Amino acid sequence: MEWQPDEQGLQQVLQLLKDSQSPDTATQRAVQEKLEQLNQYPDFNNYLIFVLTSLKSEDEPTRSLSGLILKNNVKAHYQNFPPAVADFIKRECLNNIGDPSPLIRATIGILITTIASKGELQTWPELLPQLCNLLNSEDYNTCEGSFGALQKICEDSSELLDSDALNRPLNIMIPKFLQFFKHCSPKIRSHAIACVNQFIIGRAQALMDNIDTFIESLFALAGDEDCEVRKNVCRALVMLLEVRIDRLIPHMHSIIQYMLQRTQDADENVALEACEFWLTLAEQPVCKEALSGHLVQLIPILVNGMKYSEIDIILLKGDVEEDDNVPDSEQDIKPRFHKSRTVTLQHEGGEGEEGEDIDEDEDDDDDTLSDWNLRKCSAAALDVLANVFRDELLPHLLPLLKGLLFHPDWVIKESGILVLGAIAEGCMQGMVPYLPELIPHLIQCLCDKKALVRSIACWTLSRYAHWVVSQPPDAHLKPLMTELLKRILDGNKRVQEAACSAFATLEEEACTELVPYLSFILDTLVFAFGKYQHKNLLILYDAIGTLADSVGHHLNQPEYIQKLMPPLIQKWNELKDEDKDLFPLLECLSSVATALQSGFLPYCEPVYQRCVTLVQKTLAQAMMYSQQPDQYEAPDKDFMIVALDLLSGLAEGLGGHVDQLVARSNIMTLLFQCMQDTMPEVRQSSFALLGDLTKACFPHVKPCIAEFMPILGTNLNPEFISVCNNATWAIGEICMQMGVEMQPYVSLVLPHLVEIINRPNTPKTLLENTAITIGRLGYVCPQEVAPMLQQFIRPWCTSLRNIRDNEEKDSAFRGICVMIGVNPGGVVQDFIFFCDAVASWVSPKDDLRDMFYKILHGFKDQVGEENWQQFSEQFPPILKERLSACYGV
Repeated sequence: MEWQPDEQGLQQVLQLLKDSQSPDTATQRAVQEKLEQLNQYPDFNNYLIFVLTSLKSEDEPTRSLSGLILKNNVKAHYQNFPPAVADFIKRECLNNIGDPSPLIRATIGILITTIASKGELQTWPELLPQLCNLLNSEDYNTCEGSFGALQKICEDSSELLDSDALNRPLNIMIPKFLQFFKHCSPKIRSHAIACVNQFIIGRAQALMDNIDTFIESLFALAGDEDCEVRKNVCRALVMLLEVRIDRLIPHMHSIIQYMLQRTQDADENVALEACEFWLTLAEQPVCKEALSGHLVQLIPILVNGMKYSEIDIILLKGDVEEDDNVPDSEQDIKPRFHKSRTVTLQHEGGEGEEGEDIDEDEDDDDDTLSDWNLRKCSAAALDVLANVFRDELLPHLLPLLKGLLFHPDWVIKESGILVLGAIAEGCMQGMVPYLPELIPHLIQCLCDKKALVRSIACWTLSRYAHWVVSQPPDAHLKPLMTELLKRILDGNKRVQEAACSAFATLEEEACTELVPYLSFILDTLVFAFGKYQHKNLLILYDAIGTLADSVGHHLNQPEYIQKLMPPLIQKWNELKDEDKDLFPLLECLSSVATALQSGFLPYCEPVYQRCVTLVQKTLAQAMMYSQQPDQYEAPDKDFMIVALDLLSGLAEGLGGHVDQLVARSNIMTLLFQCMQDTMPEVRQSSFALLGDLTKACFPHVKPCIAEFMPILGTNLNPEFISVCNNATWAIGEICMQMGVEMQPYVSLVLPHLVEIINRPNTPKTLLENTAITIGRLGYVCPQEVAPMLQQFIRPWCTSLRNIRDNEEKDSAFRGICVMIGVNPGGVVQDFIFFCDAVASWVSPKDDLRDMFYKILHGFKDQVGEENWQQFSEQFPPILKERLSACYGV
């Protein structure tokens, strides 16, 4: 007997569906309660499917809602449905997939997919064959409904469909879908391509077997009049470029011609999909060869795509010039991520390199419209192509640029400035001759009457900051800085934001070149404090922190401190402990404390205390949550991480002065807990702080060493690179303070360090820190470490040859020399690497130079003149010259 609804029950369910469409919150709450009651009755779900599929007298929104409530029930309780109910729902879905209403068809499709994704594809064996069968229906609605459902299943379960678990239904499905590429309905053609597209990136075998048919079928649709079809064709070609470029290469010329047309498609969604093609092609080795002949067509198309569309301008309020008094709405403010402290070393020729630093990308220019659009995609494509073709791009661009940059229409002029910024990285060499003229023009654009022109000029100028700083300061740096500082106080919030970001980039490039202008810079930044709304305030903190990082101790002047500290401390006092705005402020203060050193002393007490409190509160909350998760919320551990990093900044900046603060607090107990936290970032920041406290006030650390060392040993796990890196560094600092008392701990850490330094693909920063720590460990405990010399000497030498002369390198090399004294045999096989590492020193201290001298001459004397000659023949000429000049060997 087929299930039939009871009239009274049906009315009750319909009433519930009507109530749930009410805007009143009290009614909504009542609906939720009622739903939970009704879910106790298994056949409630029968009523829901009945309303969706059979109750044609009801209006479509109500029927669809019934299906969506059922979908949520399936998500939450499907495993508790009695078999009869589950079967009834499945049958009804398949029987009504061809409902005349597109809304109802789509709802049934979603419901089928939800059931399938509950692991039901295995236990509903007739689903896929039936849907595939229904594709052949003469009835358009049935064909379209089935395809809609299949497309959702392909999206949700693409891996499962290509697995043995279902004995590979794709072998039947893919050829089936390909037949529908020729269907007379554009909607069906579009579904068919979308289904196949789900399997490209995963290289499904069934698709790879039919790849040529697929590509031919795509080509046949190249001229399709339907924009959804064209969009899916473009998307397919972009993905094929990533996974099966071998199959596209024979047709590359015509594909490029096609994509050139599509990138100019009247439908912006099609143009955007097509524009992705250039971005993807740029990453392929064949790019240069494939595109060289087409640049003359492509470049103008990309440049044209970089103009704001009319809709962009409306969304960006491009006609609103002054809005700095309008408060920010909270959803405008993106979440920020704190970048935890990682200890790095200084390299030759430059500051410590942050190899993993991801460059702020193209969308700095208009990130409030952060959805990807044609303008951004075109700009990104031009940027990557500039990096492929370098200066070969310029003959195609320069003639265009002239017309754009001086155009009377601001929208066109703005796009020209964006073009100039997009090519900055790739075409820098070739642009240099034009920069003396262009930079002043761009600085002039900073005063343009259109806010969107002023903001893009900020961004583009920041992309040329490196060149500006390389010129005499009066030429460009001074005028640029003067104008950028005015823009920081612009009446338009977008311009303020762009100017603050650009200024931060300029600070990083200019470093101490800014010292003469510090007073002027600080006046502006402090004035902005009183002017800015919420969102830009967060960027302002970053500009101040970067300034402190860039000029360092030059900031430690009474007049600068008096300007800068009062507004920062005022904000510090206004913010509550639970306010996330503390993160950027704490980061900023950390940089300021490190730069001001003793100048920060008057402010350190309350800042220190609050950081300790933040750590303590977070730990307490985490404890309560772990014991009673249903009663307490999990804490936001970022509060603790940022506080630990600021404490590191204080320890680094104040040095010995931090002693008093540590003495009067329970920070060592808290640190013991933080070092064992489950979250890697918490451990990472705790080890950085441990190292900084070890340097600043070791007497407070020493009593804890016996408890701390085993934890440090456990964290020498390169699976968490930054945690491992900071733990390694902290151990090295502890060695230098403990001296011979390190002996009991050598066996805890040395095997891990030797393993890490010999691992392939270990990041440079970790290798360097590991080498330094092994050297320091050997310096204080040579008898224990030297026997292992042969196991690490070669990678040790190669990882430290690029580090600049400094204290850390000095202590590590002393350690190696002492160990060679204990175990000279350990270095014999790799002596050439030791020679190379010694030659990397520019000016070692006299006693270290003597150590090197003795080892080199000792080796030479031992092997004899003739053997030494043969040995040194292998040296590169530079190495030979340096050793001969510095050490007479």
